[in-house]
Amino acid sequence: MAGLNPDFNDIKANAEARVHYENAARDKAARVSSRAPPPRYSDVYSSGPLHRIIGVRLPCKPRSTLWDLSISDGKIASIEPFVSRPHDIAHLPGVLVGTERLLAPSLCHAHIHLDKCFLLQDPKFLDLEIETGDFTEAMELTTQAKSRFEEDDLLRRGRQLIEESIHFGVTVMRAFVEVDGDVQFKCLDAGLKLKKEFKERCEVQLCAFAQLPLFSGDDGGEKIRDLMSQAAHREGVDVVGSTPYVEQDEVKMKMNIRWISMMALFNGKPLDLHLDYNLEKSKDPLIWSALEILKGRNWTEREGKGITLGHCTRLTLFSPEDWRKLKEEIGDLPVSFVGLPTSDLFMMRAESRARGTLPIPEMIEEYKLDGAIAVNNVGNAFTPQGNCDPLSVASLGVAIYQAGTKKDAEVLYECVSSRAKAVIGVPSTSLDLAVGDPADFVLFDRLDIGWRCRTTITEVVYDAGPHRQTIWQGKLTTL
Repeated sequence: MAGLNPDFNDIKANAEARVHYENAARDKAARVSSRAPPPRYSDVYSSGPLHRIIGVRLPCKPRSTLWDLSISDGKIASIEPFVSRPHDIAHLPGVLVGTERLLAPSLCHAHIHLDKCFLLQDPKFLDLEIETGDFTEAMELTTQAKSRFEEDDLLRRGRQLIEESIHFGVTVMRAFVEVDGDVQFKCLDAGLKLKKEFKERCEVQLCAFAQLPLFSGDDGGEKIRDLMSQAAHREGVDVVGSTPYVEQDEVKMKMNIRWISMMALFNGKPLDLHLDYNLEKSKDPLIWSALEILKGRNWTEREGKGITLGHCTRLTLFSPEDWRKLKEEIGDLPVSFVGLPTSDLFMMRAESRARGTLPIPEMIEEYKLDGAIAVNNVGNAFTPQGNCDPLSVASLGVAIYQAGTKKDAEVLYECVSSRAKAVIGVPSTSLDLAVGDPADFVLFDRLDIGWRCRTTITEVVYDAGPHRQTIWQGKLTTL
């Protein structure tokens, strides 16, 4: 039995030895850690410009190869095969070590509403719940919310949208802010403050937007037209837009287009129209009249800016002949289309329960039209589901458009990146990442993802993952 009862002094000695060993091990680990090389990748935010990004995969290069990019004046200066370097290069200012992650062109919101985001989550508006989920209710709930808009909640919600967007890889957005008799310039003023606040991290292109009728209502739209005229002249307003389909009849819809298009031309600004938001075959598409009006304005001859048409769900009922006619009628007008799948699928429904959203990839590939896809609304009665990630819309597009091939995925990525930027008239970086392109990138994943680290555009479109770093004009804009 003695073997089962060791001497107390022996137990104490063994315990002391074990504590001494553990302390020594910790001391050694601390010393090793202090001399250890830096991480194989950098997740450290730096407000200074980057000069080099090293050891990254590129979209149009073999996935087994790594590349180094040099950056000068916010543009790609060179692209060269990766050269192994000492570990301490990560300590050098202006160097980002990519560690075999995928570097791709940054993302773009071609169409997003800044002022009415997160209304279903903001504590101030929690009483406004969806009950029927139709367009009429969405307008009513939004009108109620707008009557309570103040600068603090507009800034709080708008700031959240921009911040989240940047973390998803967005470097530029066309942000809609409403102008009408209820909100006056509250939304616009908040948008201008946010545009200034984020000017070093993201380009916020503001669209002064008439969601309500310009020619219907008690005063025939006189008040809102006056406000929109003032807004169009404001410094910092980049685009003007309206919603012709909310007018009470087709005559006033056409008057809406004539007036807002003249406002765009007079002020030298791009035009953005929400058009043909229905799935009713009995209704003639307004787009034919819109194109006729724009041509009648001598848009091209007067060097009019870009024309963007959003929603346009009625066009989903077009035949191939209709699409070819549309391409012909557009001619040399600078017209682009933006599909808004998350909103369209929730809002637009036929009696047959069919849904519809613009077939943007087919419009691009088959009919050579210019187009993009976008988020539109986040967290409100028009679109309660979804987030600020443009790639979530691209991923949804795989199913909506049955677009699962490598080429399909690349087109979908472009629709929230280079094509989206082209639609809103800003310089873009192509998937080829050519010398001279803007140094606007998103770097996907983290080292600890392991074999799940995305290495191709196809993988990113299928499932982009939550971890990204954003680079705009050669500067890191995220932690």
